[in-house]
Order: sequence, then C-alpha cells, then structure tokens
Amino acid sequence: MAERITIIDYIEQHSRKFPDNVYLREKVDGAWKEITQKQTRETAYRIGAGLMALGLEKGDKIALLSESRAMWVLAEMGALYAGATDVPLSVNLGEGKDLVFRINHSESKWIMVSGNHLPKIRAIMPECPDVKKVIVFDDTAFDYDTLEKDEIRMSEIMSMGDAFLKAHEDEFIARYKSIGPDDYANISYTSGTTADPKGILLTHRNYTANVEQSQSVITIDENDVMLIILPLDHCFAHVAGIYCMMHYGGSIAFVPIGKNALATLRNVPTAIAETRPHVMLSVPALARNFKKNIEGGIKKKGKTTEKLFNFALQNAIKYNKEYYNRGTGGTFWRKPLVDLFDKILFSKVRESFGGRMKFFVGGGALLDIELQKFFCAVGIPMFQGYGLTEATPIICANSMGHARFGSSGRIVRPMDCVILDDEGKELPHGTRGEIVIRGENVMAGYWKNPKATADTIVDNWLHTGDMGYICPDDPSFLYVVGRFKSLLISSDGEKYSPEGFEDNLTETSKWVNACVLHNNQNPYCVALIVPEKKALQEAVEKKGLKADSEEGKKAMLDLIQADVNSYKKGGKNEGMFPERWLPTAIGLCDEEFTIANKMMNSTMKIVRGKVEEHYASLLEFLYTPEGKNLYNEINFKAL
Repeated sequence: MAERITIIDYIEQHSRKFPDNVYLREKVDGAWKEITQKQTRETAYRIGAGLMALGLEKGDKIALLSESRAMWVLAEMGALYAGATDVPLSVNLGEGKDLVFRINHSESKWIMVSGNHLPKIRAIMPECPDVKKVIVFDDTAFDYDTLEKDEIRMSEIMSMGDAFLKAHEDEFIARYKSIGPDDYANISYTSGTTADPKGILLTHRNYTANVEQSQSVITIDENDVMLIILPLDHCFAHVAGIYCMMHYGGSIAFVPIGKNALATLRNVPTAIAETRPHVMLSVPALARNFKKNIEGGIKKKGKTTEKLFNFALQNAIKYNKEYYNRGTGGTFWRKPLVDLFDKILFSKVRESFGGRMKFFVGGGALLDIELQKFFCAVGIPMFQGYGLTEATPIICANSMGHARFGSSGRIVRPMDCVILDDEGKELPHGTRGEIVIRGENVMAGYWKNPKATADTIVDNWLHTGDMGYICPDDPSFLYVVGRFKSLLISSDGEKYSPEGFEDNLTETSKWVNACVLHNNQNPYCVALIVPEKKALQEAVEKKGLKADSEEGKKAMLDLIQADVNSYKKGGKNEGMFPERWLPTAIGLCDEEFTIANKMMNSTMKIVRGKVEEHYASLLEFLYTPEGKNLYNEINFKAL
C-alpha cells in the first residue's frame, strides 16, 4: 500500500526534487513572470507563518475567492501549511446568498480575495459575522486604493510571516508537521442547482491518492507547460494541474486576468500564443469555440483551401477511426496522405495553438465524439476524462497512445470500479448501470450533512449517480453515458439519458447553440433549443428573404427542423439515437443558457433543472396541439 502522505509532504518532496524548475507562470504588467518550485515553497512558508501570526488556528476554515492566478496557488498552499481547511469559492458566484451561504455554512473565519472580487466580499460582510479578517491579494486593484476595517493586504501577511519565521520557526514547522493525511484540505461546494449546495470534504490523502492514481493513466514530460483555462476552485484543476505538474517538474500558466470574466476569456488566444503550451485543461464548450475558430479561419482562405482542408480532415478521421484501432480494417493506405496533409496543412493549424500542443483534456461534461475526432485529425487530440468532486475527482481518462473515442478512458489504479443495477447487483461488462467506485480518493463526506453522506457512500463505496458501462473488449476502459438525474421518463415508465443527442445536435448543427431534451412521463419528447440567430439570419438572407419577415422566420425554423429530422428515419443520422426519444415538438428559447442566468454552471455545463424551471410554461405549451406546430408565435418571437 502506498504511503499515506499529505499535501504538505507532497510539496516538500517535489519542490526539493525540482527546486529550480519553473512552476508558475503569469503575466504581470505586460511581461510573463516565472516562479520556481523552490520559490513556491518559500512563499507558502511566508504566507502560512503570516496566517499563524494573524491568529489562524489549526483546523480553521479559510475561504478563497479569486481568478486563476499564481497567488491563488500560493495562498492555498500557505493556508494548508498553517493547518487551515481551504474553502475555494467560484468567481461566478454573485454577491448574494450563494456566497453568504458558503462562507457561513463552512464556518469560515478568514477570507482571502483578489482585488477584482473584493467588492463582492465587502457587500456581504454584514451577513458574515464570524469572519475575523479579509486578506486582499493586491496592493492596488481596479476598484479600491484603501482598505476598510478588518482588511489586510497579502504583502503585509508575508511580512508578518518573515518576522514569525525568524522568531518562531520551530512553531511553524511543528504546525505543518502535525497535519495528518485524514485532516481536511478543502470543503468544495457543489453548484447547488436543486437545493442548498453540499460541502464536499476532501482530505489531504484524498488529493495525494488521486494524484498517484492519475499517474496510472496520464504522464507529462518534465518542463512541459500546461495552460489552465478551468477555474482553480475545481478539484480537477488541483489534481490534473497544480499537483500533477509539480510531480512531473512541469509548469502551470494562467490566462491574463481581465476586468471581468468575458475580458479574461478574450485573453485565451494571446495566452496560447505567448506560452505555447504542451497541454491545456479546458471544457467542451471552449473546445467547440476553438473548432469554430479553426473552421472560420480556413473558410476565409477561400473555397479551394476549404475543400482541401475538408478532404484532409475526412481522410485523417477515416484513418484514425476510434484511435485505438488506427490504420486497421484496410485504412493503412491513407497513412501517406495523413502525413502529407499534416505537414502542409494541419501543422499550420497547430501554430495557432502555439505549435507545441500535444493534447488537451476536456473535463466538466461529456465530450462529443465528433469533436474528439476533429482535434485528433488536426494533430491536437482532445481527450475525454471523467470524474466528480466526491472522487477528488479523477476516475478515468483517455491519454496519448491509450484512448477510445466515445469512452471516458482507462480507470485509474489502484481503485475499484463496478456497475450496479437499481437493486445494487453488479452487472456484467457492457451492461449499463450506475458507476460505483471505492478507493482512497473517495471524499470524507458532506460537511454537516450526515444523511447525504450515508446516501452517497455505502460500505466505503461511492455511488456516483452517473450511468455507464465497462468496455467488454477492454475492461480497463469506462464509458459514461449520462446522469441518472437527467433521465427522461416516458409515459410507459421507460428511461433514457438525453445527453448524447443534445451534445451531438449542438456540435453538428450550425443552427443550434444549445439543446435540452425533455420528457417527464409524457407521451412524447420535446426539445428546448437556443438558436444560433446570426447564422440563421445570414442563411435566409442569402436566399433573398428578410430575416424579420414571416417567410424568413419559417425558413429559419425549417433549417433547425431539418437538422433534428436528420436523426429520424431516412435522415443521414438515422439510427444514431432511438427514434422514440427524438423530439416531436421544438420550442425556441428567447435567451441563451449562461452562468449569469444560472442555466449554466461554472464548468459551462447546462443546469437542466434551472432550464426546465425557467421555461416551464414553454414546456407545457409544447405538449399542446398549437405547440406541436413548428410555426407558432412563441418560436417566431424567439427569432
């Protein structure tokens, strides 16, 4: 059995193994600043000692609200050295009850915050009476110059830490050496889409065990650069980013911070060009944007280039197949063409990603197989992984040389994974059921919620609530097919998971921005669709129709309906999904699903419950004779 080490042990070991390797990279005042592993450890000492000088006791909860940046990592490590339990907060939370609930429910006595998000904390402080101090990362920021009562700058904390280490170094060492593998490292809150969010208790050993497990399926080369686009409050960014890159002697780069989330997102292309990453942590929604940008760039080069690109793409896709079986089944003859087009065409596409990209990982949602095939064809494989915060989080992942498109990858080891039916009986390989796991990465439980803990962890087995099956041809691979919670239930009681259709339609249709399939014991399914208005308007105007005319709107609706019908009998996608679960009626949504309106969570995954709640009247309308008519007033109005 592996040694049960803490995160502190982990930092001590690897920062001494790779002391001079660059670990953190961020852009400050227009220039990229590099921080080595040794400097990271030394800064964590200063912050940890400063927090002790401030009065932080072992076991205190300390909330952290900031964009992804170097100080996020340094601050959390410092808090852990001081024996605190970190409560990472999503930057997408507003200044209302969501933030207040997490801070108060976690019993946080301290808050660390970036200058950008200080106004949020100031607004809720009257509702958080137990908070002793707010530690502000920045000496200057966009919205403030002076501090208020009970606020202190991180620079002052580090100065206090220097003095504390000089006078009481033995106390500091004793504190961090007193931390055990079962002490809490994080309380990570769920998105809370249906009720109050649950605080997931993750121990030091949960994290170090999952880092060790992840190494059984993914490797990184020393000095590789990883660009993290995911928020750091996610434990996936902790394990796959913060700790794995420390283990391999690689570095993490952060997207330069803008004045808001959208401005930061706009900095992604610049960050890619300047850091030239080898690996990226992203989400499927961003990958779709990357794909659209690539296709848009090719289109601008003219019809000839576009035709050549599409031919090269299809050739590579047919050669690669499902990755594990590349070149088989009589496709070997395509290899010279694959190599030729890679050299003259796809290599130039890769330059827009910095020219060094080996692969990127899509977490947070199911990744459409067509998207995986596209990126593999252009030479930047995007690999599907799967996990959940309760598993700290990695359960399986595809990787270079070891992938099956459509699967979620090889199951990490050592960890037990079984598929159970509704009665808790283990199912044979290839049969769908609930994914249930057991290992050192399973959370300690839900904070102050013993009932939810007992319902989720039974005899040390974590019931994920996700549906999947183990590959019968290679049992090391797991296929995840959806959430039990999102199951559609027909009027005869049959159940179906809708994510495959939703993701495929969104990915392949130029006219669909997002889709939610619905059936709650009804005679047929309906679909809520967010239309790509601009693309639709341009398409009908090319036909000589006015987009705002009735004729134009009917033409737009016909385009959407045609793509939906392509999955039905006689369509090009016939047989891809069971016909009885395809939508009989379509309702267009009048606003996009966003984080701001809470119809999308911070991993850019649709929050089904919120969408169905917001569009409850539209869903009801779709089950009426008028609603089944595509050309109805609601759909016209949405366009």
